[in-house]
Amino acid sequence: MKLGVLTAPFAETSLGEVAGWASAAGFEALEIACWPKSSGASRRYAGTGHIDAASTSAAQAKEIVASLAEKNLSVSGLGYYPNPLHPDAAHRDDVIAHLKKVIVLAANMGVPVVNTFCGGDASKTVDVNWQEALKVWPEIVAHAREHGVKLAFENCPMIFSYDEWPGGHNIAYSPQVWRRILEAWGGDVGMNFDPSHLVWQMIDQARFIREFGPYMLHVHAKDLMIDHDGLYERGILSAGIGWQVPRMPGLGDVDWSGFFSGLYRAGYDGSVIIEHEDRRFEGSDDQVKRGFLLARDVLRPFVK
Repeated sequence: MKLGVLTAPFAETSLGEVAGWASAAGFEALEIACWPKSSGASRRYAGTGHIDAASTSAAQAKEIVASLAEKNLSVSGLGYYPNPLHPDAAHRDDVIAHLKKVIVLAANMGVPVVNTFCGGDASKTVDVNWQEALKVWPEIVAHAREHGVKLAFENCPMIFSYDEWPGGHNIAYSPQVWRRILEAWGGDVGMNFDPSHLVWQMIDQARFIREFGPYMLHVHAKDLMIDHDGLYERGILSAGIGWQVPRMPGLGDVDWSGFFSGLYRAGYDGSVIIEHEDRRFEGSDDQVKRGFLLARDVLRPFVK
């Protein structure tokens, strides 16, 4: 395994600078954030574009990989996490068009995985969203297959705020939906596994890894703490709003020993990428780095 970081929190820092710091800090891999260039507002931990998929040539893509290799860094995947099932047709078309560009960029870089969301319309049920996914995704999956790239959906419900209420913006979060995904597109689509999303859903981590470990193409390391006072006040029908608190690994409720034990037993030997969404360690690059280093020291004993 290799331990690495998702570059998204370094929104104002160049890829070269992020890579230099990551290498010096002992990390071995980067998941590179590839949102499109935009002047509009974006959600937290989104909107960072460390490579412009719309304008990077095949030759430039190879140069990026070579420059990272000189720093002893590999690229675990390219990350772009929009909502391809968004109810606004124009928005949906825009994000799918950019996702296809990220897929081409990954092919040009020789990066085998693009990490993304399946998407979802928060006002619709999972079953209705699934019928829409069956219409939207085959063309994107075929595009990725043609370029020799696999897609990895993150198992995140995307329900952290009231604009995502009540159904969330990504349906690929439960075992029931994952069985459908794998039946439809297994071999072309796998999982970008984040254990934090199991905690507040009360999904058994060990069982989940046993069932879906062979289909995990990419892995995130993010922790989550349940605020029990918030849970008491709001109850589970609030779907985590007000009581699920993203934390750096080691500061929440994820069982990291069981996490790595399950991955090793499932045969996963790829990168483990630390995802930073901890408000305690943000506000400046120095604070972001402090959070990453804390997580590094917690996880390093497990990564061999």
